[in-house]
Amino acid sequence: MTRVFSGVKPTGHLTLGNYLGAMRRWVDVDQHQSDALFCIVDLHALTVDHDPARVRRLSRQAATLLLAAGLDPELCTVFVQSHVDEHTRLSYLLECVATDGEMRRMIQYREKSTRERERGGSVRLSLLTYPALMAADILAYGADEVPVGDDQAQHVELTRDLAVRFNQRYGLTFTVPRATRPEVAAKVMNLQDPTSKMGKSDDSGPGIVYLLDEPDVVRRKVMRGVTDSGSDVVYDREARPGVTNLLEILAACEGGDPEELSGAYGSYGALKKDTAEAVVEVLRPVQERHKELCADPGYVDGVLRAGAERARGMARPQVDAAYRAIGLLPAG
Repeated sequence: MTRVFSGVKPTGHLTLGNYLGAMRRWVDVDQHQSDALFCIVDLHALTVDHDPARVRRLSRQAATLLLAAGLDPELCTVFVQSHVDEHTRLSYLLECVATDGEMRRMIQYREKSTRERERGGSVRLSLLTYPALMAADILAYGADEVPVGDDQAQHVELTRDLAVRFNQRYGLTFTVPRATRPEVAAKVMNLQDPTSKMGKSDDSGPGIVYLLDEPDVVRRKVMRGVTDSGSDVVYDREARPGVTNLLEILAACEGGDPEELSGAYGSYGALKKDTAEAVVEVLRPVQERHKELCADPGYVDGVLRAGAERARGMARPQVDAAYRAIGLLPAG
């Protein structure tokens, strides 16, 4: 089977965009059709200033929500990155293969470091080198495919370059992965800024629907969503980003076509109301299952423990082979 690796960074609460854009596909498709690993990449959350207790809390919450959404530990591997030492073991080797220029060209590094400096903060070295850790996340498992959005495609390209370079210098060691851009159920945009993605690390809370938002909160956020000038409901991402976002969310929740749905509405109010109710119903089973899992923390701990053990069994032979290939003396 094709091996697929995907990760969730615990830097914020998971959102409707995370669910409709990726998690639902992981549940419905990837865990059934591939040897799939889903990882809480908590080490990546340390590249910027953070509250340790919050990182732990969000890591557990993310793992619980992945299971609540329908990931089945009998079908896939769910684990926490820091529970598997092979990630950091391999990361250093890849830092020894990567170049300073490659790291500094990463778009996310340039954007995040600029924001940090503008705030008067200092930029952590890990923010520069974390693409090597991301490459290690993928290469340690011999992943064939990495489903990514446009914002992460550059990192997968770097991973491919590092794998090819390592193989050429030290002998065939790594599978060279390919980025896949699966059909996204919806590219969910911020309800208050429909030209920007609904991201979990965003500061604009009113424009973000979180997976654990209460139904009334969901309704209020959707009903207050920004629309466009004019009153007719038209599907046009460029000219009408606000109403197009609502149509795509509604279509993703109900399985329809956003352009066809546009013809069924004569007002923004009716569209917002139906969209809000559709989102509430999509989130309801996830929230109910999340509540059940929170009442049984031992189950979640057991899943993560078993997942880490399984992941370790996959990664260790690969990383040990890389250590031998690059010239390190075997232990024992």
